[in-house]
Amino acid sequence: MFRGSIVAIVTPFKNGRVDEDAYRELIEFQIQGGTSAIVPCGTTGESATLSIQEHNRVIDIAVEAVNKRVPVIAGTGGNSTSEAIELTEHAKKAGVDATLQVTPYYNKPSQEGLYQHFKAIAKAVPLPQVLYNVPGRTSVNMLPETVARLSELSEVVAIKEASGDLGQMAEIIHLAGDQITLLSGDDNVTLPVLGIGGKGVISVVANIVPKDTSDMIKAWEAGRLEQARQLFYKLFPLCKAMFYETNPVPVKTSLVLMGKIQEGLRLPLAPMSSANLERLKKVLIDYGLIH
Repeated sequence: MFRGSIVAIVTPFKNGRVDEDAYRELIEFQIQGGTSAIVPCGTTGESATLSIQEHNRVIDIAVEAVNKRVPVIAGTGGNSTSEAIELTEHAKKAGVDATLQVTPYYNKPSQEGLYQHFKAIAKAVPLPQVLYNVPGRTSVNMLPETVARLSELSEVVAIKEASGDLGQMAEIIHLAGDQITLLSGDDNVTLPVLGIGGKGVISVVANIVPKDTSDMIKAWEAGRLEQARQLFYKLFPLCKAMFYETNPVPVKTSLVLMGKIQEGLRLPLAPMSSANLERLKKVLIDYGLIH
């Protein structure tokens, strides 16, 4: 259902508030660059520091600005099942095409707890659901057996896998087959994920280079493997630079340097250190994104 270069879009701020005009412009930049779907309110969108009202508004804007040109997959997860359901209910009313549901963080649920969490959301708000496994942030790893079990629910259509473990990702495909679409959750391994049967990426780096990220996956799908490899290695230094510090600090800093948004991070995120900022600038200059 969902494939290609899917952007986990940043939430721009201006004077401490969501910059709605800049957000709409970022969405246009993505669509013109060939991005195949937009994910508002993911980790890269600083969902953890958005109020409920802001969260809902960002999703509303995304649906309106996209205007059905590509799918909108709204981040509506949480570590409280009831809150995730509440956010998902609003997203469905707003007209999203699917939701992205992160494994509950801090609680450290068991595999059965994970299953019951996602099942409860699916049954409360019937809507295509993309699971999101990112143990480095949540302290819980959803195992392939649990993913395969969840894939039997008609609402569960895909998983954003950000464990970094290609063996684990291959096991998901081995167990679940065509019942679920595997999407890379890490730009650094997009090409290897495609190689084991993944269908795309929910990307950070696509925020700044949507066309190259999209072209890489299109090349792979068209069987132009050498072109896909060349684009992957062209993107690779940029992908690494997006994690010089905690995401989304480097990608938002890049967008500031490119003149696309104003400076604006929410505490506890802080501006980049001067040393990392200089490293980032060099990578952006080398890529031709800034002068």
